[in-house]
Order: sequence, then structure tokens, then C-alpha cells
Amino acid sequence: MTVRRLPALRGTAGWAVPAVLALLLTGCGIRATEVPTDFGPAPSRVRCSLSEPDAAQRSAPGVPVRVFLLCGSSLVAVDRTVRVPEAAADSGRRVLVAQGLLDELTEQPSAAEKQAGYTTDVRDGITVSGPRPGDPEDTLRLGTAPDDLTSYALAQVVCTFSDSAAAEGDGSVVLAGPSDGPARRYSCTDEVRARPGSNEPPSTEVTDG
Repeated sequence: MTVRRLPALRGTAGWAVPAVLALLLTGCGIRATEVPTDFGPAPSRVRCSLSEPDAAQRSAPGVPVRVFLLCGSSLVAVDRTVRVPEAAADSGRRVLVAQGLLDELTEQPSAAEKQAGYTTDVRDGITVSGPRPGDPEDTLRLGTAPDDLTSYALAQVVCTFSDSAAAEGDGSVVLAGPSDGPARRYSCTDEVRARPGSNEPPSTEVTDG
């Protein structure tokens, strides 16, 4: 018997083998995948993280303090300064510090802070005064009743005051509104700092004057 050799298919060897392999892989249930090469631009700044303190805040004269701003769904402390006269008495000093803190909370965040995601929910024009006759001596009366503030704004005020000279020794803050309603003692907890929109600062009515 004579065996005839088939002529070689020139020019097809380069693509024949890959084609056969592709058919075999498909038959085995394996799909060829493409590796992505475009991962998008790298983030320019980590959210809620400042690379360095604001230069204007570093150079501002006054007493160094911290205020709590909103970032994402949490409260985050940032550095500020408030001016307090050296000759101010202790009771008057607390009110001056509290008013300075409120003023800082109502200020719009700096450009760097805005870029990092910081905001504030405390509206401009809130004032604070000292206790009235019959109030506990550490009472701070706000020009806007605490109940009229948003949960975010109340959390900002309470946590900022509790971390300052406006607070009592245990970090609690005694607040009241402009009416003759009773004062309440507020606390800034970890839950409030983590989720101020869902957790209002816990408070109890203060009955002793």
C-alpha cells in the first residue's frame, strides 16, 4: 500500500496552534479573560484626613482649642484658637470661651478642610450667656434652644464644649435655651462622635440651682 503525504499548509502554522488551544479551553469551560490596565487616577487626598494643620490656624493668636466638625457620618476634631482676655474672671471666661467656640463652629471650613470633606451644621448667629438666677452655676444658655438645633449641630456643640474650658470636671456640659426652661446636663459619648445623625447627646434635667 502506498502512503501519500499531505503537503504542509504553509502560512497557517502561526495561527493554527493558538486557535486549537482556544477551542480546547472553550470546550473545558474556561473563558479567556482580559487584564484591565486602566485603574483610574489616584486619589488626591484621603477623606477626613488633613496632611498638615492650616497655616492660618497655626499663626492665629489666642488660646488653642479643638472644635468638632462633620466629616462623612462622624465628628472629627480640628485645631482652632479663640481669644480670651487674660483678666477675665472664671465665670466670665467660660462664657467667652464658649462663645469663641460657637463662632468657630459657625465658620465655614478652610479650603483644605472642604477638600478633605469637612462641613459644619451649626448656623451663624448663635450666642451664649451665663446662668440666670436659680440656674446651676455652670449653666450656659444658648440663644437657640438645644431642642431647636439639628442632631448634628447639637452633637457638634456638646462635643466641642465638653473638650474645652466650658465643660465641667467630668466633661459634661450644662445647657439651656433662651426661655425659662430648665437646664440639662449633656454628655459627648463615643456613639455620638461616631454617628451624630443617629445618636443625640444623652442628657438629664438639672434641678439643683
